[in-house]
Amino acid sequence: MTDDARLKADSLTLAYDRRVVAEKLDVRITDGSFTVIVGPNACGKSTLLRALARVLKPQAGAVYLDGNAIASYPSKHVAKQLGMLPQSPVVPGGVVVEELVARGRFAHQRLLRQWSPEDETAVAEAMRLTEVADLADRFVDELSGGQRQRVWLAMALAQQTPILLLDEPTTFLDLAHQFEVLDLCAELHEEGRTVVAVLHDLNHACRYATELIVMRAGEVLAQGAPAEVMTADLVEQVFSMPCRVIDDPETGTPMVVPADRHRRRGARMAAAGRASS
Repeated sequence: MTDDARLKADSLTLAYDRRVVAEKLDVRITDGSFTVIVGPNACGKSTLLRALARVLKPQAGAVYLDGNAIASYPSKHVAKQLGMLPQSPVVPGGVVVEELVARGRFAHQRLLRQWSPEDETAVAEAMRLTEVADLADRFVDELSGGQRQRVWLAMALAQQTPILLLDEPTTFLDLAHQFEVLDLCAELHEEGRTVVAVLHDLNHACRYATELIVMRAGEVLAQGAPAEVMTADLVEQVFSMPCRVIDDPETGTPMVVPADRHRRRGARMAAAGRASS
């Protein structure tokens, strides 16, 4: 981690109303990385991503973009630097796919420069990459969950930002489309973008990430390359799940193999006993 990271968070306290999710949270997003945030449910992964995207205002601390507090920038400036795919976007009624994807070009519009050939090209390319071009004239609220997810991703891609923040981008997707979306993210990273994603599948995270951020209960327990971070001890510490970590036979990256159900049940019973004593 470096102190000159374009995107970083210092001493964040994050909360919803009075429910504090994280305190004194420090995070550095390595420039040019494909960073994946993992951890159990309700540990603060999505909350952290929302703070990095300036969607959630910290109660204390600050998020910095290019050395300045992200809150100090005009919205359009931030939108040109950060593209965000939220976890559960609200599907607008009466909007067709191409119109929704085109909204990703909002930050590039000016009073004297409205829609341009560059905008047209960006939208078409985003729809091609996410394989939704054939849905261009369909109403978004009539699509399946997986189709909608790819449309929202297309809107984020249409922004053409150097930093892309994705909250569970594989939600609702079948297995083949999960890998297609992650392959696309890897290609964008290889082209020079910084990609930050929240994922639940540890094996997907290890296969695609150049860097992992492992969270538990609002804290960062580990950050680094998957081969250095992902161990059986860490998985049991974070998820209370006994496992083995072996080499993925296809990629050589770490692969988490859960213990059989009897061993996992014993571990859960032991954890419950410790909690009640």
